[in-house]
Amino acid sequence: MTSPVILEVAVNGATPRSVNPHVPLTPAEVADEMLACVARGASIAHDHHEAMFVPSGVHPVEPYLEAWSPVLAQHPDLLLYATMAAGARGIPIETRWAHHEELARRGLGGLSLVDPGSVNLGLTSDGAIAAAAAPGPYQNSLADTEHMFARCAAHGTGPSISIFDPSFLRVALTLHRHGRVPRGAIVKLYFGGELEFGLPPTTTALEAYLEMLEPSGLPWSVAVLGGDVVASGLAETAVRRGGHVRVGLEDYAGPRTPTNTELVDEIVALLADLGRRPATIAETRGILGL
Repeated sequence: MTSPVILEVAVNGATPRSVNPHVPLTPAEVADEMLACVARGASIAHDHHEAMFVPSGVHPVEPYLEAWSPVLAQHPDLLLYATMAAGARGIPIETRWAHHEELARRGLGGLSLVDPGSVNLGLTSDGAIAAAAAPGPYQNSLADTEHMFARCAAHGTGPSISIFDPSFLRVALTLHRHGRVPRGAIVKLYFGGELEFGLPPTTTALEAYLEMLEPSGLPWSVAVLGGDVVASGLAETAVRRGGHVRVGLEDYAGPRTPTNTELVDEIVALLADLGRRPATIAETRGILGL
């Protein structure tokens, strides 16, 4: 029997409605979108409720509580996780990660974000640079990384580990070898499409990551930030290599204005063509060891 594939949906991110009118913004819209995507096969969901570049570094917990409560009422074991402020340079990780701490303390979501490195984000393929991103990188020190992993361990939440470039993965794998990555982790391999960072969404780039990753046995997924993970062929390659897939309007860029549900339907159709199916919520928790 072939193993099921974990599908994550990132429903909004920093994508504005001027780019795609279907982006859910309010907590009620986010909840409705998540429920529709779960009905189609998503077992992990991710959302934003604040701008990515917040000088204070603070993301309030209340919008997450409002958005997640109706979703968890129907799917108590669904895996959810929040974002974290970029550009909050000099702000302690305890402040930037405080909403994750509170969500975990309440036993909500099951996953917490861990970004194990620093990266310049905001340059796009047309040469434009987002004004808020220009002054400096999205910054997470090694001490910040250790803090995030340690707090995941303390609360029993699985780390959703963002990999923006190979150095992020090397840090995570080194800490994993030394027993400092708690159970429940999933490695998110983010490839740059129109957002110029890290590695491009090619088979060669994926294989470079897998050469490093495979000895660890950690589950992994792929996403194209500023692109189309299905149309690029990366989703199919990843599934054939034993990986999982993230879709959603946070990531998508292209000539269309799809909905989140359309993007989920497209990856589900691809899985069917490959003789695979989406993992259920229970199967996803089993794959991650939660």
